[in-house]
Amino acid sequence: MSERGPGHPPTRFKVRHGAATHPGLVRGHNEDSLLASRNTYLVADGLGGHAKGEVASQAVVAAFRAESQADWLTPEGLHRALEQASRVIVQASGGVGRAPGSTVVGVGLAAQSGLPYWMIFNVGDSRAYMLRSGRLQQISVDHSRVQAVADAGGQANPAARNVITRAIGAGLPSPVLADQWLMPAAVGDRVMLCSDGLSTEVSDQLIAATLLAFCEPQEAADELVRAALNAGGRDNVTVVVVDAIEVTGAVDTLGVDEDTLGGPPIGIEDQATLPGDEALWTSDGEGVRHA
Repeated sequence: MSERGPGHPPTRFKVRHGAATHPGLVRGHNEDSLLASRNTYLVADGLGGHAKGEVASQAVVAAFRAESQADWLTPEGLHRALEQASRVIVQASGGVGRAPGSTVVGVGLAAQSGLPYWMIFNVGDSRAYMLRSGRLQQISVDHSRVQAVADAGGQANPAARNVITRAIGAGLPSPVLADQWLMPAAVGDRVMLCSDGLSTEVSDQLIAATLLAFCEPQEAADELVRAALNAGGRDNVTVVVVDAIEVTGAVDTLGVDEDTLGGPPIGIEDQATLPGDEALWTSDGEGVRHA
């Protein structure tokens, strides 16, 4: 991605990615979907126990693909994609059975004041991690009952392991907002996105070791999926790895209309939850799907 001002060098943000998905060793079909397209990379996990979970995750991918042809992902584009995905999922429900829904976790390429930024966003319990200078950090915060109980200082019942408290669709009356984190990009950054089929099977320590051991993003993604399968593969598992390989800032060369973020880089936490604190169960399945 690049943004040019007349007579000035461009802002460049070039990445390389790898992606892998598998239905797992227990589920009958794959309700995970993924996107790797120009300015946006994401993982969507259709909700287990809900009708048409794979339709919901595919609707998320389609909505973001429509926004991914520009150089940069913007907050407005993110909001439009979430609204569109919500509309399609509501239409797909047909009013029969439990409403379909999906999680989403993603990273967009963004620019502000001539500088490249990662725009990380999530709804649900699919996760985003950042590997920088040899250290792994979980960036996203799970919208889950386990996380809510932990935040309150308690300990959740193990039976609540897969219960989430926010999703796209799933009977919500209006589109839910995603949490967002805007982080200055640097060469060598590695962002890893995954469905909970990885994070519930593989420890953060093993995730970090794998991301450090495999330089090629495709090899890292393949190995992480393999690790989840070796640990039991009880869920669909999807991994997207995105590496920053060229990051060039053109500070003070962009006009106001070229500033895609429109404000200082901050984390934005949306407090919306499902009506009546209803719980949702995540899902999984069959047929490997690559985008």
